Amino acid sequence: MSHDDQANGVTVDVPTDEDMRALGERVARQVHGGDVLLLSGPLGAGKTTFAQGFGRGLGIGEPIVSPTFTIARELDGRFADGTPAHLVHVDAYRLGGNAYAPGQDAIGRLLDELESLGLDEELEDPGEQTVILMEWGEQMVAALAPERLEIHIDRSIAADGPAAAGTMADGSDVDAELTGDGMRVVTLVPVGTRWRGFAL
Repeated sequence: MSHDDQANGVTVDVPTDEDMRALGERVARQVHGGDVLLLSGPLGAGKTTFAQGFGRGLGIGEPIVSPTFTIARELDGRFADGTPAHLVHVDAYRLGGNAYAPGQDAIGRLLDELESLGLDEELEDPGEQTVILMEWGEQMVAALAPERLEIHIDRSIAADGPAAAGTMADGSDVDAELTGDGMRVVTLVPVGTRWRGFAL
């Protein structure tokens, strides 16, 4: 893995799934209770792989799987200093669908759905032992969490080359490649005073 420090965050080249887990683990060792992390990227970018490393970094023994069908999973582990950690892993991809009430905006709908799941207060004021790792939720976390670490995962276009044509150079199809190793570019953007001076 290589990384560049930028004024608006840190950019890291992540060539393999294990490197993505290692990055998640490194970030987890720097969090403490009350932190909110936003994890975004296209399908197959490595969000769940990052979350697996993040869970490993918090000493969570059970497997980390995408919470797509449960919306949120809660797991217990320990922070780097040994104190108990409570991880709320949220997949917001299916929240905020198209069935808006008349006059309701996207943020209003997202807030309503979070409230129905009991997640709105947790996002606004996570407990002193709680860390929230949310996949996909740019629009909602920006509305709810003024202090957050945004983690954007993108596939390197140069590394993928002919992917746009539907097959990789070796003849494998793009969908299969998206779930395996391949260069990812991860940008970590600290927002708010809590994350000032964040570095890997």
